[in-house]
Amino acid sequence: MRRFTFHRLWAIVLKEFIQMKRDRVTFAMMVGIPLMQLMLFGFAINSDPKHLPTAIRAADQGPFARTLVAALRHSDYFSLVREAASEAEADQLLKLGEVQFVINIPEDFSRKLLRGERPVLLIEADASDPAATGPAVAAVRAIADTVLNRDLTGPLTRLRAKAGPIDFRLHAHYNPENITQYNIVPGLMGVVLTMTMVIITALAITRERERGTMENLLATPVRPFEVMVGKILPYIAVGYIQVTLILVAARFAFGVPMVGSLALVYAVSLLFIAANLAVGITFSTLSKNQLQAVQMAFFFFLPSILLSGFMFPFRGMPEWAQWVGTCLPNTHFLRIVRGILLKGNGLAEIAPELWPLLLFLAIAMTIGVTRYRQTLD
Repeated sequence: MRRFTFHRLWAIVLKEFIQMKRDRVTFAMMVGIPLMQLMLFGFAINSDPKHLPTAIRAADQGPFARTLVAALRHSDYFSLVREAASEAEADQLLKLGEVQFVINIPEDFSRKLLRGERPVLLIEADASDPAATGPAVAAVRAIADTVLNRDLTGPLTRLRAKAGPIDFRLHAHYNPENITQYNIVPGLMGVVLTMTMVIITALAITRERERGTMENLLATPVRPFEVMVGKILPYIAVGYIQVTLILVAARFAFGVPMVGSLALVYAVSLLFIAANLAVGITFSTLSKNQLQAVQMAFFFFLPSILLSGFMFPFRGMPEWAQWVGTCLPNTHFLRIVRGILLKGNGLAEIAPELWPLLLFLAIAMTIGVTRYRQTLD
């Protein structure tokens, strides 16, 4: 039996480094994935979102109301983007997701404040994502107490109360009890479909190439588009099974309210499933083996879960991260599914999120067909 020698060990080590150098895609993933995680977790992820879009519905234009609005405008937590003229407009803004909060200042706000009656300040919040509303609600209470107490001087000092000069009322729309499952479980639909559809199809052509069955496929008269559609259709059925399982669990295991149309959820799911399958097919044509296909799929899946608003508030991320997240189909699909199930949105409300899905599907399908044709050549 031969004795252990460092010479032979070093030869094996050198051989592995040479092999790693030849497999450039794997080496790039080994370096790229940690760097991506570092960038995302270090710069993009923020559990304390600020500059949240807010609408003001002010029926009182008195000095105290103007002081409060000015303080909110200069706050780090709120970005006053709209002035709602009516309650119906305010509800529509929340339903479409254009604002996170609507702050209602009643018409007798200043008069009641001078009388020491603690006027009611109504804060309406889109609580479909509880993590995005908590810190901001606490901030508006502190802002009102600090700013108004500063104005309540001289004879008005008596109006300063330990409980604060204003009575706050919070209406948390769509998730009044701030139940995390209402936000997480519908979002799991997009995460599960992204993970399984991309990885499964990324292995499709790569597996055939490694097993030697690609040559038989190349000998057939089928066209690239026909091959892609033929490979995609069986996995669409698998995707619908996953959607159904998640919806059943959401309703009966977690009690998620399903206000909108389930038929609309299934219709939109078809676009999302097809988009992810097209990405998987594209990865399978780019990779040389199944390991590279899985690595590429993970490289796509990581930002899809972190930058889509599934785990962390989307509006809490920096602007560059929001731009990247907007380019990913999972971001729009999560908004659509949560909007349908929690808000009862219809086709008109989800239309702004549908066209990015269609655009992504068209681009991914075009790249996949082009790459597959090159593979044939």
